[in-house]
Amino acid sequence: MIFNTRLSGILLHPSSLPGKFGIGSLGAEASRFVDWLSESGQKVWQILPLGPTDLSHSPYQAYSAFAGNPDLVDLELLVKEGYLSSEQLANPPAFPTDKINFKILLPYREKLLKQAFDKFVATSGFDSQAYRQFWDQSSWWLYTWSLFDAYRKNLPGADWSEWPEALKLREETALSDCYAQYRETVLFNRFLQFLFFEQWFSLKKYANDKGISIFGDIPLYVAYNSADVWSNRELFLLDKKQQPTLVGGVPPDYFSKTGQLWGNPLFDWDKMKQQDYGWWMARIHFNLKLFDLVRIDHFRGLESFWAIPAGEKTAVNGSWMKANGDELLELLQQQIGPLPIVAEDLGLITQEVGRLRKKYALPGMKVLQFAFTGNADNTHLPHNYTADFVAYTGTHDNNTATGWLQSLKKEEKQQVQRYFGYEDLDAWHLIRKAEESVAQLAIIPMQDILVLSGSARMNKPGTTKGNWTWRMDTGLPKNEHGARLLKLTQLYGRSE
Repeated sequence: MIFNTRLSGILLHPSSLPGKFGIGSLGAEASRFVDWLSESGQKVWQILPLGPTDLSHSPYQAYSAFAGNPDLVDLELLVKEGYLSSEQLANPPAFPTDKINFKILLPYREKLLKQAFDKFVATSGFDSQAYRQFWDQSSWWLYTWSLFDAYRKNLPGADWSEWPEALKLREETALSDCYAQYRETVLFNRFLQFLFFEQWFSLKKYANDKGISIFGDIPLYVAYNSADVWSNRELFLLDKKQQPTLVGGVPPDYFSKTGQLWGNPLFDWDKMKQQDYGWWMARIHFNLKLFDLVRIDHFRGLESFWAIPAGEKTAVNGSWMKANGDELLELLQQQIGPLPIVAEDLGLITQEVGRLRKKYALPGMKVLQFAFTGNADNTHLPHNYTADFVAYTGTHDNNTATGWLQSLKKEEKQQVQRYFGYEDLDAWHLIRKAEESVAQLAIIPMQDILVLSGSARMNKPGTTKGNWTWRMDTGLPKNEHGARLLKLTQLYGRSE
C-alpha cells in the first residue's frame, strides 16, 4: 500500500481555480487553495494531466507527454519576476468567471507571453543560470517538443503526417533547416516551458511544505498529433504512410452504448520490449518527479487493450489484444521499489487486470455514482470496499453529485434512499459515505464540496463541446465548507 494512513483529498484541476485572467493558473490562487486544503484537514490534491492540450482542450489529448501546458502559467508571477509590468495586466478582457472562454483567452495570453519573452531575451535570460540548469535537465524532451510545436504552428496540414517527407521522417538536414526558419518560435516554446516548470515546482514545494501531496494523472495513450509519436514512430502501430493501423478506445459501457472511440495510436509492445520499455520508463519517472503519486488512466490497457481498426466510426468493432504491463511494472518496481501509483480500474475489468493491480499493490478506484445498478454485490457499494482503494463520489468524467442525484430515475432513486437511510439526499451525504468508508484514500471533486448542479461538471464522455471549461466563480470555498469537511475528515480518521 502506498498509503500508510487514512487520507482525504480534493479533485480540482488548476485551470478551474478562480482568478481575473480567464483561467486558473499556478500562482497565488493555487497557493491559497493549498492553504484551504491544509485548513480543511486535506492531505491530497488530485489534478488532471498537465500537458499542452489540443483544440479540444482535453488534458487527455496533449501535444506532448512531457511538456507543460503554457495556459496555466500565471501572469501575475511574471510581473514579480520582471518579465511583465503591472500596467500590461491592468485592463484584462471581461472574462466569464464560471467558464473558460478560450476564444478570448488564448489571443490575450499569447500577446502577453510574447512580451514577456521579448523581455527575457533582452535581459539575456537564455544565459541565466536558472535557464541553463533547466535546459541541461530537460533538453532530452524539450529539444523535440520545441521543434514539433514550432512546426505545428507554422506548417500547413492537420498533423505532422502532412509535413514534407524529410521533416516527417525527422531527417537531420530538414530539422536543421526548419529550426533556422522558425528559430524564434522554437526559443519561445522553450521559454514557456521554463516558466511553466519554474512555477509548477514552486507550487509543489509550497504544497509539500504544507503537508499536501500532489496526485497527478498519466493518460495511458498519447495523441497521434504529438511530439511523442512523431519522434518515436517505431513504438506505435503505424503503416508505411505513418498512419495508425489500429486506434484506442473502449467497447460499449456505462458511459456510451457505442463505446468510446478515442482515436489514439496504439503501442507496439514488441518494439517497446526490444527497447527495455525506455520511453515508458522515462515517462513514469518524469511524472513521479512532477507529482508525489500518480494515477494511470485506463490501467486496464496495460493488461490488454481494445484495438479498433482505423477508420471506424464507433468503438463497437474491435478486439482485445495483450499488453506488456506486467513486465513494465516489474521493471519499474526493480528501479524504485513500492510503486506510488493508483490504477484507474473502472469499466470492464477482468480477473487478469485485478491480479495485475494486486501483484504490485496498486490501489484501485471506487465511485459512488456507479454503485446503484445491480444488487448488493455491486463492487462500488461502500460495504464491499477494501482498504486498497481510493473512494470517490465521482470523477472528472461523472456528473456532479448534485446533478447525479437530480437525474436518478425513480427505481434507482429509491435504491439510493434505502442505502443511505434518508429520503432527502444531497452531495454531502455522498461525501460522508466516501469519507467513512474503509478505503485508505477518499477524494472529493470540488464541485461536490460546493454542492453544484450538473452544469458544473468537467467532462461528459462521448461529447466534444463544452468540456474542460468549468471554474469556481465565487473564489475559494467559504469557511463553512472547509469547516464541515474538516469535521468529517477528523471524525473518520483522515486528518491525522
